[in-house]
Amino acid sequence: MPKKGKKYLAALEKVDRTKKYSVKEAVDLVKKISFEKFDAGVECAIRLNLDPRQADQNLRGAFVLPHGTGKVKRVAVFAQGDKAKDAKEAGADIVGAEDLAEKILAGFEDFDVIVASPDMMAIVGKLGRTLGPKGLMPNPKDGTVTADISKAVEEIKGGKVSYRVDKVGNMHAIVGKVNFDAAKLVENIQAFYDTMVRARPSTVKGTFVKNIAIASTMGPGVILDPDSIM
Repeated sequence: MPKKGKKYLAALEKVDRTKKYSVKEAVDLVKKISFEKFDAGVECAIRLNLDPRQADQNLRGAFVLPHGTGKVKRVAVFAQGDKAKDAKEAGADIVGAEDLAEKILAGFEDFDVIVASPDMMAIVGKLGRTLGPKGLMPNPKDGTVTADISKAVEEIKGGKVSYRVDKVGNMHAIVGKVNFDAAKLVENIQAFYDTMVRARPSTVKGTFVKNIAIASTMGPGVILDPDSIM
């Protein structure tokens, strides 16, 4: 296990590991103990009672943070004709079809999200080996394969976040920056939590949310009381 630095250990000493903090207390504490010299993000992790091996419990999707993530994502769009025009007007960073596919195969990576109109999936499908391992393949479940290109681009630029359960049932999301106003971070966390609760499969029995914590990019985690989030 990598050795923790002095700043991390100093921050950890200020966290009561036996306590479940209210969401407001947790946000205030994470902001206080953040020691990163860069504009650190705030990450939220939720441990859910899920078995991703079951098809209906292998959750993925997207939601819009009320106050964004603090980072404007670079959006590449596969579209032609009027949809390509719509994408550009909505703020897409690059728009194309076969030409864009060739650029990506040649090593172009100047984008964070790819959106595609349904008629472009035959072209995008050829990029599976390139985009798949990076988690960048467009998918209807998270709204990145859609006929409404304008809406998709505008939502992503405005703070839309994709999520996908990992192999042990955890969900992770960036919910803002340390320099965000505390109230905005609280509302973003509430939006993420509410999205997860609403996504609960009908086959899950018992407690759905097992644990939830937040942390700055390099800081220690702070455990939240789920009841306080509601």
